[in-house]
Amino acid sequence: MTILQNIIKMRKITLLFSLILLVNLNIQGQIKDKKTNEILKPEFGKILDNLKVKGAILIYDVKSKTYYSNDFAWTKMGIIPASTFKIPNSIIALETGVIQNDSVIFKWNGEKRNFKKWEQDLTFKKAFQVSCVPCYQEIARKVGVKRMKTYLKKLNYPEMVFDSLTIDDFWLTGESKISQIQQIDFLERLYFSKLPISKRTENIMKDIMLIEKTKTYILSGKSGWGMRNEINNGWLVGYLETNNSVYFFATNVEKEETNMDEFPAIRLNATKEVFKKLKLME
Repeated sequence: MTILQNIIKMRKITLLFSLILLVNLNIQGQIKDKKTNEILKPEFGKILDNLKVKGAILIYDVKSKTYYSNDFAWTKMGIIPASTFKIPNSIIALETGVIQNDSVIFKWNGEKRNFKKWEQDLTFKKAFQVSCVPCYQEIARKVGVKRMKTYLKKLNYPEMVFDSLTIDDFWLTGESKISQIQQIDFLERLYFSKLPISKRTENIMKDIMLIEKTKTYILSGKSGWGMRNEINNGWLVGYLETNNSVYFFATNVEKEETNMDEFPAIRLNATKEVFKKLKLME
């Protein structure tokens, strides 16, 4: 073999080695950059069975970048957001100035409403916490179609379908949809200050979303109730703060026959039972 042939052979070997190294680095990078792992938890499904509902509970552990659920297919399915949309709706109201602060009063006009708790003057904070639909319909109309679409795009809150005729109910009925995975993505960006909003708006949101506070954890979020294929569909989305970390959750369940009193309790109880299973609540 001539010197020239040796040089050519060595160059080929060097090139091949470089390509192999590049591929390996790329594969390693993909593994390292992979955002999440998914771990199936059948015991979550048993909790739902005991409560006589079907659906999925999704938990996201930020530290380990791991999702836990009993049904990952369900968690990736688009479903109407119902009153969980009050989270982005509130953000947009505050950012546009439609709502000045959490003490703004919604005056009750005396008309009959679906729930007694809505039949009173409500602050913005209280309207969020009792999920006052008429109050938020008023907000949506004031925001308007153009600003609503602009801000939803800015917030990367996708797949909301509406026009001037549906601006005040598109999150309750129609073609709008969001998955549990998307709910958690949005909440994570809100929690970690990754949304293009003011710190003031973020702080107000974190305050009004508070559900329960104990010595060992803080539970925050928003419920929602809609219909999917003429079946009651219930949401509970939010995050659990512990001494060590934060865990995001999105619970979505369905029940053919129910009443307005028990369904909210089912969603909350199911979510809490899952956190107990994960030893994050006592």
